[in-house]
Amino acid sequence: MDSLSGARVVVTGGAGFVGSWLCERLLAEGAAVWAVDSLVTGTRRNVAHVLDHQSFTLTEADVSQGIPDPGDLDLVLHLACPASPVAYLRMPLQTLDVASNGTRHALDLAERHGARFLLSSTSEVYGDPLVHPQREDYWGNVNPIGPRSVYDEGKRFAESLTMAYRRARGVDTTIARIFNTYGPRMAFEDGRVVPTFVHQALHDLPLTVAGDGSQTRSLCWVEDTVDGLVRLALSDHPGPINLGNDEETTVLDLARTIIGLADSRSEIDHIELPEDDPRIRRPDLTRAREVLGWSPTTSAADGLQRTIEWMDELRRAA
Repeated sequence: MDSLSGARVVVTGGAGFVGSWLCERLLAEGAAVWAVDSLVTGTRRNVAHVLDHQSFTLTEADVSQGIPDPGDLDLVLHLACPASPVAYLRMPLQTLDVASNGTRHALDLAERHGARFLLSSTSEVYGDPLVHPQREDYWGNVNPIGPRSVYDEGKRFAESLTMAYRRARGVDTTIARIFNTYGPRMAFEDGRVVPTFVHQALHDLPLTVAGDGSQTRSLCWVEDTVDGLVRLALSDHPGPINLGNDEETTVLDLARTIIGLADSRSEIDHIELPEDDPRIRRPDLTRAREVLGWSPTTSAADGLQRTIEWMDELRRAA
């Protein structure tokens, strides 16, 4: 495929945080979009502005039980899965079910129509990495029985299943490994570091920094991530390809930055580190740059400021 104009696309998890931004981008490029979402972690509010678009359909369905077939398709973009620690720790069995049965149903849908399939995987497949930065040929360091394994190992299984369909059944598949994406439409109670810190800062509450805060994260603005997903979907590369920002920051520095940007009176409160919390995280983007001509363009200062303004607007409207 060279263009999204006229393309027919299914997006599982289309009412979620990243999924809703992806649907918006696909519609802007001229695609017809069928979003499928159980609305367990996604919300209609995320796609309210496109619900009346003539080329957009939202279907409420649990992909682990099956995916409604809209007919001829060009792309199946599989983003459905609880992605925040709060969500997947609350729903461990459902998370594994979506990663396994949900991925298989999405692959079957792509196979029936000869459509290209994209799996939205995660940097969590690298676990608490022993290699830094993380390249796509690194196999990772994941605790297979820890509490986070329902997400980490679920995505690793989804990647394995995707490659099995490619090798054994000839399905045109690809895999994106997404790193720490942030921006508007993240849930306040998401549990990930940016919405947690922003919510605390806006309410002048202590920012809860795990451990001494020396652990690092690499944060990518959501529209940059979506641009990478679109480029990968339109390519013929099988993946995996890292999509993220290779500018690394410590969690403590991030907390201080958000306090400053939010003009907050918050202080910093150090809390216990969660089990299996990764100490370092930064993508090697060589493959993304060489294959897709992609790299993030939004600065952390700009992206965090826009996120703070969005969350503050919702807070004031509540």
